Amino acid sequence: METIVLKETDASRRLLVAFAHPDDESFGPAGTILHYADQGVAVHLVCGTRGEAGDVEPELLAGYDSLADLRTKELRCAARHLGLSALHILDYRDSGMENTPENQHPGCMLQAPLEEVTERVTRLIRQIRPQVVLTHDPSGGYFHPDHIKMHQATRLAFQAAGDASRFPAQFAEGLAPHQAQKLYYTAFSRRTLKWLTRLLPLFGQDPAAFGRNHDVNIRRIAEVDQAVTTKIQIRPYFEASQRAARCHRSQNDGSARRIFDLLGRLNRFDTFSRAVPPWQNGSVEQDLFAGIEGH
Repeated sequence: METIVLKETDASRRLLVAFAHPDDESFGPAGTILHYADQGVAVHLVCGTRGEAGDVEPELLAGYDSLADLRTKELRCAARHLGLSALHILDYRDSGMENTPENQHPGCMLQAPLEEVTERVTRLIRQIRPQVVLTHDPSGGYFHPDHIKMHQATRLAFQAAGDASRFPAQFAEGLAPHQAQKLYYTAFSRRTLKWLTRLLPLFGQDPAAFGRNHDVNIRRIAEVDQAVTTKIQIRPYFEASQRAARCHRSQNDGSARRIFDLLGRLNRFDTFSRAVPPWQNGSVEQDLFAGIEGH
């Protein structure tokens, strides 16, 4: 595991964001990350892999030993634009998309024991001591096996970090139990997704075979039932989030980026689903730190 400290901070509010790949943070809730970093919150990003799976144009690899090196450099670039306090890379291999040969690689995240991944995330929660933890939803957003594994490990680590009986060997490192107060999952607006399935054909895109490698099924994603409990105003951060996204040059499919640029200009909110404390069907939250004690 590698930790890259980007800025020293003694902020009283801390947010830990646990995602699977380089670019998940920039093509996902970048506006929310920028919002909280701008408020002085220490935002820590946990990235499960270095994005080794897939192909890129050969010219982009010039000067790099591997795709992993290129995508790590892109991630560090995005992290600076997002105002992250630190970046933590778990160093599993990218498992590739669902039902691909990369799923069988012995070093990939999908093949790693869930308890092992949970232990690594638990260690980071005990080190960083965040009040709020954010990760992928149970479907992984678009059913990527690494997204689902990171969701499972982070959900378990959220509980394990505060339990003195779990991973006690970490206490010899000077760590102590820590129970974060709130756990959130990313949540796509079904209304937006259904609108996207109608918009994509106008750009010559198949909603069932979207993305750089045509392996993302927007229609399938739109059928996932997610309760949107929390909305964060992100419009002021559109341009900054675009600068972070442009760092991921190897993942920037031209037609897809034009569509996401359009959606980004229209979108006012990042949306999330609160898992802990359980949602009671109240009014939609406007702040991940609402009700947080001790900050």
